[in-house]
Amino acid sequence: MINLLQEITLAWLLAQKPWIVPIPGSRKLERLDENLGAVDFVLNDTELARLRTAVEAMTIMGDRY
Repeated sequence: MINLLQEITLAWLLAQKPWIVPIPGSRKLERLDENLGAVDFVLNDTELARLRTAVEAMTIMGDRY
């Protein structure tokens, strides 16, 4: 489940703007292979809209934001 969530997250980031490039940490080769799976994970417009709505509903806290 976590691997799928990570793939969805990376796929969502890749779908945002062409200049946004996620750099996930990969201490093990198997994690790198999992992260590369996000390249083939395509989110359709409906899925992207639902994710965008969910993200916009979140309250971001901290000095950085």
